Amino acid sequence: MVKTLCILGATGSIGVQALDVARLRGYKITALTANGRIDILENQIREFSPAYAAVANEEKARELKIKVADTSVKVLSGKEGVKECAAMGADAVLNGIVGIAGLEPTLAAIDAGSTLALANKESLVTGGKLVTDRAAAKGVAILPVDSEHSAVFQSLQGCRDKKQVKKLILTASGGPFFGKKKDELKDITPEQALAHPNWSMGAKITIDSATMMNKGLEIIEAAWLFDMAPEKIDVLVHRQSIVHSLVEYEDNSVIAQLGVPDMRIPIQYALTYPDRFESPAAELDLAACASLTFEKPDNDTFRCMDYCRQALSKGGLYPAAVNAANEKANLLFRQGKIGFTDIQESVGRALEMNLPTGEYTLEDVLETDRAVREER
Repeated sequence: MVKTLCILGATGSIGVQALDVARLRGYKITALTANGRIDILENQIREFSPAYAAVANEEKARELKIKVADTSVKVLSGKEGVKECAAMGADAVLNGIVGIAGLEPTLAAIDAGSTLALANKESLVTGGKLVTDRAAAKGVAILPVDSEHSAVFQSLQGCRDKKQVKKLILTASGGPFFGKKKDELKDITPEQALAHPNWSMGAKITIDSATMMNKGLEIIEAAWLFDMAPEKIDVLVHRQSIVHSLVEYEDNSVIAQLGVPDMRIPIQYALTYPDRFESPAAELDLAACASLTFEKPDNDTFRCMDYCRQALSKGGLYPAAVNAANEKANLLFRQGKIGFTDIQESVGRALEMNLPTGEYTLEDVLETDRAVREER
Protein backbone atom coordinates (compact mmCIF):
# COMPACT_ATOMS: atom_id res chain seq x y z
CA MET A 1 0.00 0.00 0.00
CA VAL A 2 1.20 3.50 -0.83
CA LYS A 3 1.80 5.50 2.34
CA THR A 4 4.20 8.16 1.11
CA LEU A 5 4.00 9.86 -2.26
CA CYS A 6 6.19 12.23 -4.25
CA ILE A 7 4.51 14.13 -7.08
CA LEU A 8 6.67 15.47 -9.90
CA GLY A 9 4.89 18.21 -11.85
CA ALA A 10 2.49 18.94 -9.01
CA THR A 11 1.07 22.17 -10.45
CA GLY A 12 0.14 20.70 -13.83
CA SER A 13 -3.12 19.00 -14.75
CA ILE A 14 -1.95 15.53 -13.71
CA GLY A 15 -0.33 16.77 -10.53
CA VAL A 16 -3.38 18.70 -9.36
CA GLN A 17 -5.62 15.68 -10.00
CA ALA A 18 -3.12 13.39 -8.26
CA LEU A 19 -3.41 15.58 -5.18
CA ASP A 20 -7.20 15.13 -5.35
CA VAL A 21 -6.58 11.40 -5.08
CA ALA A 22 -3.97 11.86 -2.33
CA ARG A 23 -6.43 14.00 -0.37
CA LEU A 24 -9.12 11.32 -0.65
CA ARG A 25 -6.78 8.41 0.16
CA GLY A 26 -4.91 10.20 2.94
CA TYR A 27 -1.41 9.78 1.50
CA LYS A 28 1.53 11.53 3.11
CA ILE A 29 3.13 13.82 0.53
CA THR A 30 6.90 13.80 0.95
CA ALA A 31 7.88 16.03 -1.97
CA LEU A 32 6.31 18.22 -4.65
CA THR A 33 7.97 19.67 -7.72
CA ALA A 34 7.01 22.23 -10.34
CA ASN A 35 8.55 24.09 -13.25
CA GLY A 36 7.56 27.59 -12.23
CA ARG A 37 3.93 28.01 -11.10
CA ILE A 38 4.91 28.87 -7.56
CA ASP A 39 1.60 30.43 -6.46
CA ILE A 40 -0.11 27.07 -6.95
CA LEU A 41 2.84 25.22 -5.43
CA GLU A 42 2.79 27.46 -2.37
CA ASN A 43 -0.85 26.59 -1.72
CA GLN A 44 -0.07 22.89 -2.14
CA ILE A 45 2.84 23.14 0.29
CA ARG A 46 0.66 24.81 2.89
CA GLU A 47 -2.04 22.14 2.56
CA PHE A 48 0.06 18.98 2.32
CA SER A 49 3.21 19.98 4.30
CA PRO A 50 5.81 18.08 2.26
CA ALA A 51 9.33 17.91 3.65
CA TYR A 52 10.73 19.00 0.27
CA ALA A 53 9.71 21.01 -2.75
CA ALA A 54 11.68 21.71 -5.92
CA VAL A 55 11.26 24.24 -8.69
CA ALA A 56 13.09 23.63 -11.97
CA ASN A 57 13.22 27.37 -12.69
CA GLU A 58 15.92 28.57 -10.31
CA GLU A 59 14.68 32.16 -10.11
CA LYS A 60 11.19 30.93 -9.23
CA ALA A 61 12.72 28.62 -6.63
CA ARG A 62 14.28 31.60 -4.90
CA GLU A 63 10.91 33.36 -4.90
CA LEU A 64 9.20 30.30 -3.46
CA LYS A 65 11.77 30.00 -0.70
CA ILE A 66 10.82 33.48 0.47
CA LYS A 67 7.08 32.79 0.20
CA VAL A 68 7.23 29.63 2.33
CA ALA A 69 9.92 30.76 4.78
CA ASP A 70 7.38 30.39 7.60
CA THR A 71 6.97 26.65 6.89
CA SER A 72 9.30 23.69 7.48
CA VAL A 73 9.59 22.76 3.78
CA LYS A 74 13.08 22.67 2.27
CA VAL A 75 13.06 24.24 -1.20
CA LEU A 76 15.41 22.80 -3.84
CA SER A 77 16.09 24.27 -7.27
CA GLY A 78 16.92 23.32 -10.85
CA LYS A 79 16.66 19.96 -12.51
CA GLU A 80 19.01 18.52 -9.90
CA GLY A 81 16.56 19.54 -7.20
CA VAL A 82 13.74 17.80 -9.05
CA LYS A 83 15.84 14.63 -9.38
CA GLU A 84 16.70 14.82 -5.68
CA CYS A 85 12.99 14.81 -4.81
CA ALA A 86 12.42 11.83 -7.11
CA ALA A 87 15.27 9.93 -5.44
CA MET A 88 14.10 10.32 -1.83
CA GLY A 89 12.59 6.85 -1.65
CA ALA A 90 8.88 7.55 -1.31
CA ASP A 91 6.66 4.48 -1.60
CA ALA A 92 5.53 5.83 -4.97
CA VAL A 93 6.66 8.59 -7.29
CA LEU A 94 4.05 9.96 -9.67
CA ASN A 95 5.82 11.56 -12.63
CA GLY A 96 3.52 14.14 -14.18
CA ILE A 97 6.28 16.23 -15.76
CA VAL A 98 5.70 17.17 -19.39
CA GLY A 99 8.31 16.32 -22.01
CA ILE A 100 11.80 14.82 -21.98
CA ALA A 101 12.46 16.77 -18.77
CA GLY A 102 10.78 13.82 -17.04
CA LEU A 103 13.31 11.20 -18.19
CA GLU A 104 16.06 11.77 -15.64
CA PRO A 105 13.64 12.03 -12.67
CA THR A 106 12.08 8.75 -13.84
CA LEU A 107 15.48 7.06 -13.70
CA ALA A 108 16.18 8.64 -10.30
CA ALA A 109 12.90 7.30 -8.88
CA ILE A 110 13.66 3.81 -10.22
CA ASP A 111 17.16 3.88 -8.74
CA ALA A 112 15.62 4.76 -5.37
CA GLY A 113 13.34 1.70 -5.56
CA SER A 114 10.07 3.66 -5.58
CA THR A 115 7.06 2.34 -7.44
CA LEU A 116 6.74 4.54 -10.52
CA ALA A 117 3.29 5.85 -11.45
CA LEU A 118 4.14 7.11 -14.91
CA ALA A 119 2.25 9.90 -16.68
CA ASN A 120 5.38 11.24 -18.39
CA LYS A 121 5.19 9.29 -21.65
CA GLU A 122 8.39 10.88 -22.96
CA SER A 123 10.41 8.83 -20.46
CA LEU A 124 9.58 5.71 -22.45
CA VAL A 125 9.44 7.44 -25.83
CA THR A 126 12.97 8.82 -25.60
CA GLY A 127 14.62 6.28 -23.32
CA GLY A 128 12.42 3.20 -23.42
CA LYS A 129 15.19 0.63 -23.19
CA LEU A 130 17.05 2.57 -20.51
CA VAL A 131 13.93 2.86 -18.35
CA THR A 132 12.62 -0.68 -18.74
CA ASP A 133 16.05 -2.28 -18.28
CA ARG A 134 16.69 -0.18 -15.16
CA ALA A 135 13.26 -1.01 -13.71
CA ALA A 136 13.78 -4.73 -14.34
CA ALA A 137 17.21 -4.64 -12.70
CA LYS A 138 15.87 -2.78 -9.64
CA GLY A 139 12.64 -4.80 -9.41
CA VAL A 140 10.59 -1.60 -9.69
CA ALA A 141 7.02 -1.66 -10.98
CA ILE A 142 6.05 0.88 -13.65
CA LEU A 143 2.31 1.51 -13.42
CA PRO A 144 0.75 3.53 -16.27
CA VAL A 145 -1.17 6.71 -15.56
CA ASP A 146 -2.07 7.67 -19.15
CA SER A 147 -5.76 6.80 -19.54
CA GLU A 148 -5.09 4.66 -22.62
CA HIS A 149 -2.26 2.67 -21.10
CA SER A 150 -4.08 2.27 -17.82
CA ALA A 151 -7.01 0.90 -19.81
CA VAL A 152 -4.75 -1.62 -21.55
CA PHE A 153 -3.16 -2.52 -18.22
CA GLN A 154 -6.58 -3.09 -16.65
CA SER A 155 -7.79 -5.09 -19.64
CA LEU A 156 -4.73 -7.36 -19.37
CA GLN A 157 -5.46 -8.34 -15.77
CA GLY A 158 -5.92 -12.10 -15.67
CA CYS A 159 -3.96 -12.69 -18.88
CA ARG A 160 -1.52 -15.47 -18.03
CA ASP A 161 0.37 -15.53 -21.31
CA LYS A 162 1.14 -12.48 -23.43
CA LYS A 163 1.11 -14.75 -26.49
CA GLN A 164 -2.67 -14.87 -26.11
CA VAL A 165 -2.87 -11.14 -26.95
CA LYS A 166 -3.70 -10.52 -30.59
CA LYS A 167 -3.44 -6.73 -30.45
CA LEU A 168 -3.76 -3.63 -28.32
CA ILE A 169 -6.24 -1.00 -29.50
CA LEU A 170 -5.60 2.52 -28.26
CA THR A 171 -8.48 4.95 -28.58
CA ALA A 172 -8.09 8.58 -29.60
CA SER A 173 -10.54 11.42 -29.24
CA GLY A 174 -9.34 12.81 -32.58
CA GLY A 175 -8.91 16.24 -31.01
CA PRO A 176 -10.81 19.34 -32.15
CA PHE A 177 -10.05 18.93 -35.88
CA PHE A 178 -10.97 15.34 -36.66
CA GLY A 179 -12.68 15.19 -40.05
CA LYS A 180 -10.80 18.18 -41.45
CA LYS A 181 -8.34 17.87 -44.34
CA LYS A 182 -4.84 19.30 -44.48
CA ASP A 183 -5.85 22.39 -46.47
CA GLU A 184 -8.35 23.26 -43.73
CA LEU A 185 -5.64 23.17 -41.05
CA LYS A 186 -3.26 25.77 -42.45
CA ASP A 187 -4.82 28.73 -40.66
CA ILE A 188 -5.58 27.03 -37.35
CA THR A 189 -4.73 29.24 -34.37
CA PRO A 190 -3.32 28.10 -31.01
CA GLU A 191 -6.60 29.12 -29.36
CA GLN A 192 -8.54 26.80 -31.67
CA ALA A 193 -6.10 23.93 -31.13
CA LEU A 194 -6.29 24.32 -27.36
CA ALA A 195 -10.07 23.80 -27.33
CA HIS A 196 -10.14 20.05 -26.68
CA PRO A 197 -13.66 18.58 -26.86
CA ASN A 198 -13.38 16.11 -23.95
CA TRP A 199 -10.28 16.36 -21.79
CA SER A 200 -8.86 19.07 -19.56
CA MET A 201 -5.09 18.88 -20.11
CA GLY A 202 -2.03 21.09 -20.18
CA ALA A 203 -1.28 23.20 -23.26
CA LYS A 204 1.49 21.04 -24.72
CA ILE A 205 -0.47 17.79 -24.49
CA THR A 206 -3.63 19.45 -25.82
CA ILE A 207 -1.76 20.59 -28.95
CA ASP A 208 -0.29 17.09 -29.27
CA SER A 209 -3.83 15.73 -29.21
CA ALA A 210 -4.86 18.14 -31.97
CA THR A 211 -1.98 17.00 -34.22
CA MET A 212 -2.45 13.33 -33.20
CA MET A 213 1.21 13.34 -32.13
CA ASN A 214 0.04 12.38 -28.67
CA LYS A 215 -1.28 9.11 -30.03
CA GLY A 216 1.97 8.48 -31.87
CA LEU A 217 3.89 8.94 -28.63
CA GLU A 218 1.44 6.59 -26.94
CA ILE A 219 2.12 3.89 -29.53
CA ILE A 220 5.81 4.05 -28.66
CA GLU A 221 5.01 4.09 -24.95
CA ALA A 222 2.71 1.07 -25.27
CA ALA A 223 5.37 -0.90 -27.12
CA TRP A 224 7.75 -0.48 -24.17
CA LEU A 225 5.22 -0.76 -21.35
CA PHE A 226 3.69 -3.98 -22.60
CA ASP A 227 6.65 -5.40 -24.57
CA MET A 228 4.46 -5.41 -27.67
CA ALA A 229 5.52 -5.37 -31.33
CA PRO A 230 4.48 -2.13 -33.10
CA GLU A 231 2.37 -4.01 -35.65
CA LYS A 232 0.24 -5.34 -32.81
CA ILE A 233 -0.76 -1.85 -31.65
CA ASP A 234 -3.75 -0.27 -33.41
CA VAL A 235 -5.55 3.06 -32.99
CA LEU A 236 -9.24 3.87 -33.33
CA VAL A 237 -10.80 7.32 -33.11
CA HIS A 238 -13.50 7.27 -30.45
CA ARG A 239 -14.96 10.74 -30.19
CA GLN A 240 -16.80 10.22 -26.90
CA SER A 241 -13.67 9.28 -24.88
CA ILE A 242 -15.60 6.70 -22.87
CA VAL A 243 -13.79 3.55 -24.02
CA HIS A 244 -10.22 4.31 -23.07
CA SER A 245 -8.55 1.37 -24.82
CA LEU A 246 -9.11 -2.30 -25.63
CA VAL A 247 -7.24 -5.60 -25.79
CA GLU A 248 -8.12 -8.20 -28.43
CA TYR A 249 -7.19 -11.79 -27.61
CA GLU A 250 -6.43 -14.76 -29.85
CA ASP A 251 -9.98 -16.06 -29.51
CA ASN A 252 -11.20 -12.68 -30.91
CA SER A 253 -12.77 -11.65 -27.63
CA VAL A 254 -12.16 -7.97 -26.84
CA ILE A 255 -11.87 -6.58 -23.32
CA ALA A 256 -12.10 -2.83 -22.79
CA GLN A 257 -12.00 -0.38 -19.90
CA LEU A 258 -14.70 2.31 -19.84
CA GLY A 259 -15.19 5.36 -17.67
CA VAL A 260 -15.90 9.06 -17.76
CA PRO A 261 -13.00 11.12 -19.17
CA ASP A 262 -11.45 11.88 -15.78
CA MET A 263 -7.74 11.29 -15.18
CA ARG A 264 -8.30 10.68 -11.50
CA ILE A 265 -9.49 7.14 -12.34
CA PRO A 266 -6.18 5.95 -13.85
CA ILE A 267 -4.17 8.02 -11.36
CA GLN A 268 -5.87 6.35 -8.43
CA TYR A 269 -5.60 2.86 -9.93
CA ALA A 270 -1.84 3.32 -10.40
CA LEU A 271 -1.53 4.29 -6.73
CA THR A 272 -3.85 1.62 -5.29
CA TYR A 273 -3.10 -1.29 -7.63
CA PRO A 274 -4.15 -4.07 -7.38
CA ASP A 275 -6.97 -2.78 -5.19
CA ARG A 276 -9.83 -0.45 -6.10
CA PHE A 277 -11.47 2.14 -3.90
CA GLU A 278 -14.09 4.85 -4.01
CA SER A 279 -13.09 7.37 -6.68
CA PRO A 280 -13.34 11.16 -6.81
CA ALA A 281 -14.51 10.73 -10.44
CA ALA A 282 -18.16 10.59 -11.44
CA GLU A 283 -19.98 7.35 -12.19
CA LEU A 284 -20.37 6.42 -15.85
CA ASP A 285 -23.97 6.60 -17.07
CA LEU A 286 -24.04 4.55 -20.27
CA ALA A 287 -27.69 5.33 -20.95
CA ALA A 288 -26.85 9.02 -20.99
CA CYS A 289 -24.02 8.38 -23.45
CA ALA A 290 -26.60 7.08 -25.94
CA SER A 291 -24.03 5.90 -28.52
CA LEU A 292 -20.35 5.05 -28.82
CA THR A 293 -18.67 5.37 -32.20
CA PHE A 294 -15.33 4.20 -33.60
CA GLU A 295 -13.53 5.30 -36.77
CA LYS A 296 -10.17 4.78 -38.41
CA PRO A 297 -7.71 7.67 -38.01
CA ASP A 298 -6.92 9.86 -41.02
CA ASN A 299 -3.21 9.18 -41.39
CA ASP A 300 -2.95 11.22 -44.59
CA THR A 301 -4.03 14.44 -42.89
CA PHE A 302 -2.57 13.76 -39.44
CA ARG A 303 0.81 12.22 -40.18
CA CYS A 304 2.48 12.40 -36.78
CA MET A 305 1.22 8.97 -35.75
CA ASP A 306 2.83 7.38 -38.79
CA TYR A 307 6.07 9.28 -38.17
CA CYS A 308 6.17 7.88 -34.64
CA ARG A 309 5.63 4.38 -35.96
CA GLN A 310 8.53 4.88 -38.34
CA ALA A 311 10.72 6.13 -35.51
CA LEU A 312 9.81 3.11 -33.40
CA SER A 313 10.63 0.77 -36.29
CA LYS A 314 13.98 2.47 -36.91
CA GLY A 315 14.75 2.21 -33.21
CA GLY A 316 17.74 3.61 -31.39
CA LEU A 317 17.65 7.39 -31.09
CA TYR A 318 14.93 8.08 -33.67
CA PRO A 319 12.08 8.19 -31.11
CA ALA A 320 14.08 10.77 -29.13
CA ALA A 321 14.60 12.78 -32.32
CA VAL A 322 10.93 12.94 -33.33
CA ASN A 323 9.99 13.80 -29.76
CA ALA A 324 12.48 16.68 -29.66
CA ALA A 325 11.27 18.00 -33.02
CA ASN A 326 7.70 17.90 -31.77
CA GLU A 327 8.43 19.54 -28.42
CA LYS A 328 10.15 22.45 -30.11
CA ALA A 329 7.57 22.85 -32.90
CA ASN A 330 4.68 22.54 -30.45
CA LEU A 331 6.11 25.42 -28.40
CA LEU A 332 6.79 27.56 -31.48
CA PHE A 333 3.19 27.06 -32.61
CA ARG A 334 1.84 28.07 -29.20
CA GLN A 335 4.02 31.17 -29.44
CA GLY A 336 2.51 32.01 -32.84
CA LYS A 337 5.85 31.60 -34.67
CA ILE A 338 4.91 28.69 -36.98
CA GLY A 339 1.72 27.23 -38.43
CA PHE A 340 -0.22 24.23 -37.17
CA THR A 341 0.79 21.93 -40.05
CA ASP A 342 4.43 22.96 -39.61
CA ILE A 343 4.49 20.80 -36.48
CA GLN A 344 4.11 17.54 -38.37
CA GLU A 345 6.51 18.69 -41.07
CA SER A 346 9.14 19.24 -38.40
CA VAL A 347 8.52 15.79 -36.92
CA GLY A 348 8.83 14.20 -40.37
CA ARG A 349 12.18 15.91 -41.02
CA ALA A 350 13.63 14.40 -37.85
CA LEU A 351 13.33 10.97 -39.46
CA GLU A 352 15.76 12.10 -42.18
CA MET A 353 18.61 12.47 -39.68
CA ASN A 354 21.43 9.93 -39.64
CA LEU A 355 21.20 8.46 -36.14
CA PRO A 356 22.34 5.24 -34.44
CA THR A 357 19.69 2.52 -34.31
CA GLY A 358 21.33 0.25 -31.75
CA GLU A 359 22.22 0.59 -28.08
CA TYR A 360 22.33 4.08 -26.55
CA THR A 361 23.06 5.81 -23.27
CA LEU A 362 21.27 8.56 -21.38
CA GLU A 363 23.91 10.98 -22.66
CA ASP A 364 23.14 9.89 -26.23
CA VAL A 365 19.45 10.63 -25.73
CA LEU A 366 20.09 14.06 -24.21
CA GLU A 367 22.61 14.97 -26.93
CA THR A 368 20.14 13.93 -29.67
CA ASP A 369 17.49 16.07 -28.03
CA ARG A 370 19.84 19.07 -27.95
CA ALA A 371 21.00 18.56 -31.54
CA VAL A 372 17.46 18.36 -32.94
CA ARG A 373 16.35 21.50 -31.09
CA GLU A 374 19.39 23.44 -32.27
CA GLU A 375 18.92 22.45 -35.91
CA ARG A 376 15.23 23.25 -36.10
